[in-house]
Amino acid sequence: MAGMPPRRRIRVADGAAALESWREGADLSPEVMALAVRFTLEELAHRHPGRSVEVRVPPFGATQCIAGPVHRRGTPANVVEAPPTTWLALVTGTLTWAQAVESGMLRWSGSRSDLSDYVPL
Repeated sequence: MAGMPPRRRIRVADGAAALESWREGADLSPEVMALAVRFTLEELAHRHPGRSVEVRVPPFGATQCIAGPVHRRGTPANVVEAPPTTWLALVTGTLTWAQAVESGMLRWSGSRSDLSDYVPL
């Protein structure tokens, strides 16, 4: 159904624990980093369901979120792409959207891809 949040695949407790490890500055294994990223992508899509913006955090995951026009084929018009540490800093509030844009730490395109109203989570 349109507007419904996607089904959760990651247990909230597991994802929150991985994210907390990152917040504490722990030296994360790739598996824990992947869990933290995937959990936050899932959380973004859960809180802001839709398919008008694609958020990519290679190599760990991607999601579609934000209500609006749906993209169906080819490269989406509204894309946000960030490395894992930049993404986690954005969703935890240790980095603002403006700081990430100004520093070139993320790539974004399209009129709907400004996520400053959606991060931190």
